[in-house]
Amino acid sequence: MASPEPPLARALDLLDAGEWQKAHEIVQDASSSLAAWLHGIVHTLEGDLDNARYWYRRAKRTFPGAGAVKEELAAARSALTSD
Repeated sequence: MASPEPPLARALDLLDAGEWQKAHEIVQDASSSLAAWLHGIVHTLEGDLDNARYWYRRAKRTFPGAGAVKEELAAARSALTSD
């Protein structure tokens, strides 16, 4: 079992705190599917839903809409800790 990627864990903590700008600085430099998913959440919080959809497609995930951010954060945290 691989240990969680610390920068993405930090980005997730920032997203949980509503600090999407700081999280964006982290995820834009990462290339994994999880990073793309978090990038999609960043743009959802920002209100840029077209860009959020793009990043969800890159992550190979269905975009759940702006109302599902809390659920997406919980699912991303679960994915991060299960890797």
